[in-house]
Amino acid sequence: MATGQRDQTWQDPPAGLRPMLATAGPLPSDDTGWAYELKWDGLRALAFCTDGVVRLTSRTGRDITTTYPELARAPGLTGAREAVLDGEIVAFASGSWPDFEALQQRMNIASAAQAVALSAQIPVSYLAFDLLWLDGRPLLAQPYARRRELLEGLGLDRGHWQVPPSFRGESGPDIQAVSVQQRLEGVMAKRIASRYEPGRRSAAWLKVKNVFRQEVVIGGWKPGEGGRAGWIGSLLVGVHSGGDLVYCGHVGTGFSQQTLRMLADKLAALRRDTAPFAGQLPAEDARSARWVEPVLVAEVAFAGWTRSGRLRGPAYKGLRDDKDAAEVVRES
Repeated sequence: MATGQRDQTWQDPPAGLRPMLATAGPLPSDDTGWAYELKWDGLRALAFCTDGVVRLTSRTGRDITTTYPELARAPGLTGAREAVLDGEIVAFASGSWPDFEALQQRMNIASAAQAVALSAQIPVSYLAFDLLWLDGRPLLAQPYARRRELLEGLGLDRGHWQVPPSFRGESGPDIQAVSVQQRLEGVMAKRIASRYEPGRRSAAWLKVKNVFRQEVVIGGWKPGEGGRAGWIGSLLVGVHSGGDLVYCGHVGTGFSQQTLRMLADKLAALRRDTAPFAGQLPAEDARSARWVEPVLVAEVAFAGWTRSGRLRGPAYKGLRDDKDAAEVVRES
């Protein structure tokens, strides 16, 4: 049904539509009934497409359309059809590898004019991996395999838009090996027969990461020394547990000079006199610390957890302004 040909069966998508969420876990022990997708290091977003105009909403439902002007207008993208897509906004470093830190520069903008300027310097792509609505017809109850069939039939691979492959009848370990080879974050395993569950974290979708990733809440920072004198040396971070913000270590690597400047500006406005963490921190970590209101969420890559609940070898990957600090808990 083309746009404008609405009848009594037409249904508009609900204003509060939210993406379906995956559960962290290992690869399925049996590939039967599963499809695999490569996992991209980007920003989850729904795309509402009508007559070549696109409206983008974040995982929390915030309208982020003006932040990505190269995606906001896509003449001919879905032809005369109205569609709601689920996917990720990704910035590619040197045109090849997903670069979340580069994407973060797009996420943290002050104005529409700045967004337009940055779109030329750091262009993004929208990688669509699901189709939720088509021509006034909800597809949420349709199985994953059918939704993917309809998505692939829209012919979206053009300009800033892509439909990454879905691998069915393939070996999960083989697909994960490909993701490692291509320096990607991991793989997604999705049940072929599963329906789409908006806003729910479902075991029908599994996220299998090649490296551990964790969202953390920034509660303070320590001044740098040597070559980092006058800058942030490390971030003091925590996760929520039992209603408290529990300290889980300090992150001192993974920063560019541009990132350090951005963090310094944001943290200066959040300064407070006391530590936001529950309990007592190690004396060495607390010494010379500057405390901040625990509202900023960062993503880190790390090697594992220590027995004392500290991150082992964490590296900063970027701020997550699409996440609520109160929801940050230990994931693995």
